[in-house]
Amino acid sequence: MIPHEVDDGNDCPSQHGDQAEATSDIDEAAITAVAAEQDAHLGVKKVEAALRVYGRYSRWCLFIGLGLASYIYSLDASTTSVYLTFATSSFGEHSLISSITVAQSLIIAVGKPVIAKVADVSSRGTAYVGVLFFYVVGYTVIASAPSVSRVAGGIILYAIGLQLLTQIIIADITTLTWRGLVVSLVSAPFLVNAFIGSNIAASVIEHAGWRWGYGMFAILVPAALAPLIITLLWAENKAKKLALIEDTLLWRFLQTAEQLDLVGLVLLGAAISLILLPLTISQSVGGQWRNGSIISMLVLGVVLLFVFAYWDLRVAKRPVISPRFLKNRSVVCAALIGFFDFMSFYLTYTYLYSFVLVVKPWSLIDATYFMQTQTVALTFFGILAGVSMHLMHRYKYVLVFGLVVRLVGVAMMMHSRGANASDAELVWTQILQGLGGGLAAVSAQVGAQAAVPHADVAIIIAIVLLLTEIGGAVGNACAGAIWSNTMPGNLEKYLPWLTDEERAELYGSITSVTSSPRGDPVREGVIQAYDDTMKIMVLCAVIFSVVPVLLALGMPNWYLGDKQNAVDAADLTGRGPIDGEDDEDVNCLGGRQLA
Repeated sequence: MIPHEVDDGNDCPSQHGDQAEATSDIDEAAITAVAAEQDAHLGVKKVEAALRVYGRYSRWCLFIGLGLASYIYSLDASTTSVYLTFATSSFGEHSLISSITVAQSLIIAVGKPVIAKVADVSSRGTAYVGVLFFYVVGYTVIASAPSVSRVAGGIILYAIGLQLLTQIIIADITTLTWRGLVVSLVSAPFLVNAFIGSNIAASVIEHAGWRWGYGMFAILVPAALAPLIITLLWAENKAKKLALIEDTLLWRFLQTAEQLDLVGLVLLGAAISLILLPLTISQSVGGQWRNGSIISMLVLGVVLLFVFAYWDLRVAKRPVISPRFLKNRSVVCAALIGFFDFMSFYLTYTYLYSFVLVVKPWSLIDATYFMQTQTVALTFFGILAGVSMHLMHRYKYVLVFGLVVRLVGVAMMMHSRGANASDAELVWTQILQGLGGGLAAVSAQVGAQAAVPHADVAIIIAIVLLLTEIGGAVGNACAGAIWSNTMPGNLEKYLPWLTDEERAELYGSITSVTSSPRGDPVREGVIQAYDDTMKIMVLCAVIFSVVPVLLALGMPNWYLGDKQNAVDAADLTGRGPIDGEDDEDVNCLGGRQLA
């Protein structure tokens, strides 16, 4: 993975007995653009230089640092996802879950290109220090929040810090044949934390309270990330001392200012926010959809979306999404697969924890275990996907199969998300979702990364995840819109004998529902209301799950060889740059694809 020396061996198609035509995805214009990016991206140069100074012990320090970072992020995700339900309910604002998660998804999405650019034009270590600062501040704000608006503000700050750079680092230090496996192994801590995290989350909710659940990570995360950050900065500094890289503070500042298309990112984030947030808050304002503010937000959002498109295509020197990426079939398909897959996923996931707490007479720990079922399956089958791609040197078969299984799992939810579904049905649909999602997520990432040179890897990862997170925001917004537009009416339908105030309390707090036992007329009425609402969400999710399967069929099936990517002859240390002069070698060294 990190080579002791450069491997100049020939990885020619003929050695693998494949009859597919060797092709290259980079035209002359793209070669020029990539060359310009390579000249500008100091961070990429630092990575390639740092790879030449790693020894045996420093290499182990890097992997241990990655392992610790992966573990603490996994523990965070396995616990804090539970706390939001109780945090919003404590303020009587349970229905705002979707609004908060929409805002979080948008910040995560828009932040990815920014952090990727920072990592490219400064260094990976510097970018990690920046995200850690926002992470700690965000969780500190949440832990001390006196209102649900402060909780939302803290989550937005935390979302800026939740920019996982591990994928970029893995793409830097692994060849294509190993990348899928290493990416999936980074998620391996979820196999353990699904159980450890569930016990921690249940114990925190029952004893310490949700505030401490958030606050403890403001202490744990800096301690866990310190070894990785120190190792990255050490390697970059050593490479600089050896004169492998050259830079000045002024040069770095000017390059960063030019490369961060902050105007484009602000326009994109504002446009999507103004379009999606009205979906989740329309029922809580006077006049609902006829309210002037709601209409103004939607109109302004659409206008800003067109302004963003004009800015990015006509004005920006370094656009958020470069036009050459829009011509790259692998990148476009991978990004759209992520968009529709996350849209479908969050339609069924946003209110899932609330659903199982209300519908099933499970203890808090059992409900939390259930929520980790899909995560465990995602992790296990993600590792299996990495092994499969390493053995087959192809990714498309794994991707298509995974998305088909995921579609089947969503379709089965039409019954399992009902009031009378068995425990086995609920669990099996989660396992199928995890099986398909684990195979698809890893293979789609590798497919997109294989299609671009090293200079573009960080921003391509960011673009794919940008569209993926936006899809999640759309899914959250749709779930929130369905919830806020149907749940009050369903509660009135099944609980007509309650007063408006009593129904409003049931709508605003999950704990007011779970305090009644199964069999109680009030709880049974709420269950029927949840049933009707969830069915609409699942039906929409099934429709959107079909699209990724069709997109996957159109992706090129790159050969995954022992190179950094599948379109040029460069190895992990940057030797063998794109020059467009030796097409035979370029194809032979990795630019092979099956239609």
